[in-house]
Amino acid sequence: MRPVEPEAHAAGIRIQLCGRFVVRIGAERVEDRMPGRQGRLLFAFLTARPHRTATRDELIEALWQHELPSAPQLALSALISKLRRLLGEGSLDGRSEIRLNLSREAFVDVQAARHAVHEAESLITADRWWDAYPGAVIAGAIARREFMRGEDAPWISEVRQEMADVCVRAIEANARICLAVGETELPTAALLARELTERAPFRESGYCLLIRALERTGNVAEALRVYETLRTRLREELGVAPSAQAQALHTRLLRGDPPTGS
Repeated sequence: MRPVEPEAHAAGIRIQLCGRFVVRIGAERVEDRMPGRQGRLLFAFLTARPHRTATRDELIEALWQHELPSAPQLALSALISKLRRLLGEGSLDGRSEIRLNLSREAFVDVQAARHAVHEAESLITADRWWDAYPGAVIAGAIARREFMRGEDAPWISEVRQEMADVCVRAIEANARICLAVGETELPTAALLARELTERAPFRESGYCLLIRALERTGNVAEALRVYETLRTRLREELGVAPSAQAQALHTRLLRGDPPTGS
């Protein structure tokens, strides 16, 4: 297995785990040079973890869900050695605990999505709407794609669920930005808010955003219908009423009071 050239490391690392599995080191694509499916899973498991460290037992459980090899520790050691030869010395450290070492400049899509949505939400809290926009778009674009497409394991399901939550947060952040900017962005705010209600049908904030966007584009009847959808769903499936915020929106619509902003 030919190691990646040193100058390629210096040029940067980009790792895509959502959607198509891609590992680019400098100008080289190396995912097809990894030691088979298990090697890709090993790399993805370590890369997706915030601290990129795992015990050998955790790795064995992650790699062999249904049937262990006859000598799992030896099989794991062989995979680690092959990955180390591909990625270079110092890329994988440890004995009882294995750590994947990536440069601080390395781009990992799942980590980028986590950071971007958090930054966007923080900037929205400070009313820095356009500053928040890139993070919301980046997080949504990454998290809409399926993590480790075609694979199935409990740890993969956990990351997929996390990315689904990141996706919902990113869509909500983007909808709030478009609603705050107003004017030509209001139709986009409505589209995003509607997507939010479909992805998270019990997240009331999505319905409230959709109602506001429809109201501000003059579609009051449609906004009332959205509220009724929320009220019916909560009553029939959870046995509760909409929140005070949603009820206040509904009351204002019935009275014909003017919108109160974003």
